[in-house]
Amino acid sequence: MIKRRTILAAVAASPLAGVLMSETATAADLANTIYLTLPFGRVTIVLRPDLAPLTVQRIKTLTGQGFYNGCEFFRVIAGFMAQTGDPTNTGTGGSSLPNLPAEFTTQASFLTGTLGMARTNDPNSGNSQFFICFAPATFLDDKYTLFGQVTEGMEFVDQIKKGQGQSGRVTDPTRIVTMELAA
Repeated sequence: MIKRRTILAAVAASPLAGVLMSETATAADLANTIYLTLPFGRVTIVLRPDLAPLTVQRIKTLTGQGFYNGCEFFRVIAGFMAQTGDPTNTGTGGSSLPNLPAEFTTQASFLTGTLGMARTNDPNSGNSQFFICFAPATFLDDKYTLFGQVTEGMEFVDQIKKGQGQSGRVTDPTRIVTMELAA
């Protein structure tokens, strides 16, 4: 009878071990990857459950439901960020799920391509709206929930139509074509 330890040792020593281990790592990475399709191309986002587990679970739940498909980037401030995730496209809507508690962190900073949860003045009011930073915005650190990072396709995020004035309100805004879980 062959023991499980013997089989595992044999697999680890085989030339296929690297392939098997990298496929496992890839599967784990894909579980926290989202594809955001814009009219210009596909953006890959890696979620950070290590920083914001409740927020990441919410984003994954809503994404799996198709909640974000067709949402507009209704507030876009050049050199700062693009905000979306409101099904009413007014900046006041959200999902039917309860608001989330803040998951602020000092373990990461808001840099180019970082995703953060939008909220009101109440830190515990994040629901479905989020933003993507066009440039570093470290003044948001430990004040907003950071939950993801664009790893590919930032050039497509940069093409999102910008708004006017300090409010960043956009006329004829860019829409999300689809937002899908990678795995």
